[in-house]
Amino acid sequence: MDSTLEKKERNGADRKKWFLFDAADEVLGRMAVRVANILRGRHRPTYTPHVDTGDFVVVVNAAKVRLSGKKDGRKEYMFYTGFMGNEKYRTAAQMRRRDPRFLVEHAVRGMMPKNRLAAAAIKKLKVYGGPIHPHAAQNPEKL
Repeated sequence: MDSTLEKKERNGADRKKWFLFDAADEVLGRMAVRVANILRGRHRPTYTPHVDTGDFVVVVNAAKVRLSGKKDGRKEYMFYTGFMGNEKYRTAAQMRRRDPRFLVEHAVRGMMPKNRLAAAAIKKLKVYGGPIHPHAAQNPEKL
């Protein structure tokens, strides 16, 4: 008699899949919701909020992600050094020039729940500014 664990392994139910998401000309917030849901596993019928059932996501062309309206010049990200009076503000356009991956990583992290499970799930997100990524061996499916 096969145990349920052996059946799952044979069926591939517990195997993590890899997905490839091209962020070129995608709206940042809408893309972040889709990516966060896949990282959490909400696309699977076996989704359980307290269990990590999510998959890996590779996001390419993060530098070409789109912000709606005039957010590119007006949206600001605040950084605090810990010293009095040292709040630093940078616009989304400045952050895109400095590190294009930041916009996507920050948006996806904001869509995740604030707990230990999300901290583990965010490690399955791989973001690259251009179209080249080193995860071809995992055969990621295109979204």
